[in-house]
Amino acid sequence: MHDVREQSGIHFVFAINEQHIKPKQKKVMKKFIALVALVLVSASTMMYAQESNAAARRAERKAQRDAERAKLRAEEEVQDMAAYQQAVQALKNKQFVLEANQVVFRNGMSAFVTSNTNFVLMNGNRATVQTAFNTPYPGPNGIGGVTVDGNSSDMKMNIDKKGNVNCSFSVQGIGISAQVFINMSSGNNTASVSISPNFSNNNLTLNGNIVPLDQSNIFKGRSW
Repeated sequence: MHDVREQSGIHFVFAINEQHIKPKQKKVMKKFIALVALVLVSASTMMYAQESNAAARRAERKAQRDAERAKLRAEEEVQDMAAYQQAVQALKNKQFVLEANQVVFRNGMSAFVTSNTNFVLMNGNRATVQTAFNTPYPGPNGIGGVTVDGNSSDMKMNIDKKGNVNCSFSVQGIGISAQVFINMSSGNNTASVSISPNFSNNNLTLNGNIVPLDQSNIFKGRSW
């Protein structure tokens, strides 16, 4: 009985102590929870602010990049249009050079070439076609290819509603007898020239840019 009573007494004491301490614990716990909540809210607010600032900086940098790209595109479009207009006028004046950076052969094979030694030139009623390849063989013109001069005639030029240009003329000379066809897209001076010999099917296409004759930087080899 004593043990039981003692145990009961112990339980009773503990019950009293628990009842005595619990309100303080609740008060402390409430303060602790409030403090933790405040810290969490502050941390969340700081993290959100940091993320918002980082996102704003990223958006600002992207907007700057987009604006710079748009400015560059606008400048390029202005330059391309100026080059196009100059090319159209040069064609009308019969004072132009197509400086080629690529040659396409009849079988479809192509080669990238140097633009100042591969060209089609018109100067009034005279025309020149020149090719030069990077080979050890100097060729008839001395620079790795062929240069032929001739008289140009029957030039026809058409510009459609979109601004695309189609031009054709004949070239007759000692080393050449051919029809020449020029296609240039609207908005820039990029063009393609197809040379179709009158007495063979060895067609040749040169891709490049049309520039006024007085602005070209070509090197002419020996012609025949």
